[in-house]
Order: sequence, then C-alpha cells, then structure tokens
Amino acid sequence: MEYAIVTGASKGLGASAAQEFISKGISVISVSRSENIDLKQSAGVSYKHYSCDLSSAQQVQSVFANICEEVFQHAENVYVINNAGVIEPIDIAGELDAALVQRNIQVNLSAPILISNLFLQKAKETGARVIIANVTSGAGERPIQGWSIYCSTKAAVNMFTKTAGLELENSGSSNKVIAFSPGIMDTDMQVTIRSSSEEAFADVDTFRNYKESGSLRSPDTVAGALVKLVLADHLDNGKIYNVNNLL
Repeated sequence: MEYAIVTGASKGLGASAAQEFISKGISVISVSRSENIDLKQSAGVSYKHYSCDLSSAQQVQSVFANICEEVFQHAENVYVINNAGVIEPIDIAGELDAALVQRNIQVNLSAPILISNLFLQKAKETGARVIIANVTSGAGERPIQGWSIYCSTKAAVNMFTKTAGLELENSGSSNKVIAFSPGIMDTDMQVTIRSSSEEAFADVDTFRNYKESGSLRSPDTVAGALVKLVLADHLDNGKIYNVNNLL
C-alpha cells in the first residue's frame, strides 16, 4: 500500500499536492491546523486528516508518532511532503519580532527535521521505503533584504537535506530525502509578501509586479511537477530539484 503525508495541505501547494496524490490512487494523510473540505469530499481513496500546529514541537512529535503507527502497519511506500512554511517575520535585523522568529524556525526548519527523523526511524524498523521531499526556496541560496529568517531556515533545510541524503547513500538505504524548490506561485504567502512595506522588504514592488504581469504559476501546475518527481523511478539523494527544470 502507498501513503502520502502532506503538511500544510489546507491550501496552496499542499492542497494541490494532496489532490494530485489522490488522483493517482495513493492514500493521503493531510496535516494542517484546519482541514481542506474539498479534499475530504473528492477523495476516492483512503483519506484522513490530522490537525497539528507545526509551530509546537510537542504537537509535531505526538501527531506524527500517531501517523507513523497508522501508516507503517500497511505501507510499502511512503511519500512525505514537508510543505508547510511561513514567511514572517518580514523585516530587517534589529526590528524582528522574537515570537515570529521562533515560530518561523519551528515551522520551516525544526518540524521538517523532526518529521523526517521519525519516518526514517520507522522505515528502518519496518523495511518500508520512504521518500521525503522538503519544500525549499530560492531564498535559501541568496540573501534577500527583509527575509533574513526565511532565507536562513530554507538554507538550513537545504543543508539538512544534503546531509541526510549523503547518510542514506553511505548506508546503502533505499530511502530518499530530497528538496524541491517550487518557484513563485499564486498563494497566500505571495499575498503576505505583497502587503509588506518597502521599509521592511525592499523588493516588494518586484513581487507586486509578478502578480500584475501574470508571472505566478498556479499551485496545481507546481504540484503536478512535485508529485511526478517523487514518484519517479530514480531520485538523487540529497539533491535540490528546481521546478524550472521539471516543467
């Protein structure tokens, strides 16, 4: 049996990826604070939702331990899409909100690491095969004024992915950990970015122009590339795949 676990599946790329897995007959477990009712109503295969606040390390450990217990009783292949992410705080260093900094680090970095760790442990115990895709960003590869925390967490996700992939290769494991950079999409995160002040985010006009010029891809298009990637026969462990090379 095949399972796909998708975080941040209530909207955007996560919702589209979950729908794509469902369309391919793969059982889906969605994880987010609120459930996407459209997924529930359209699912023709096994579908279940777990509510979880990914900014809470305690909830992440508890909820995903329960998901592992359920999934690995029957699974041969498990796909984990660590998609959930937050952009805030958008501000320059010296003006950052401490609570938003901590939330960003927990959601964008700590949660994917903890989730990956749990699934790799369970895969080793049961012999099931796990494919983990950590959704990253081009912001993890270059500094962007006002995005110091987002850039930092995505850079750290990239390095975790590369290192975990190296470890799996060195151990001869069939499990895979990759990263996926989705580019600019028409999502709520883009709305948040466009609402920033120029003082906090110097490139805000560039992102407003992306919307006005129709340069933002749809989440459905990007999700199609992501799901096709993780279902491919060959993946390079630790590699950061860019959507621009997949479409």
